[in-house]
Amino acid sequence: MRTVVPETPEAFTVPEVMTALRLSRSKVYDLIRSRQLASFTVGRARRVSPDSVRAFMQERIEENAA
Repeated sequence: MRTVVPETPEAFTVPEVMTALRLSRSKVYDLIRSRQLASFTVGRARRVSPDSVRAFMQERIEENAA
């Protein structure tokens, strides 16, 4: 039996979000706390969907364009 692993992760870890957005750990957690970046937990693990990261970036782009 072969296991299929998706090419794009379904959820990012905080360190992956840090790398994607080029932000510090504390800044990512600040964004999560202030609900600017949507996230969820599984047990004690915090995860962020790729759609949440894209939406966050799009909102920042639109804010700066206005």
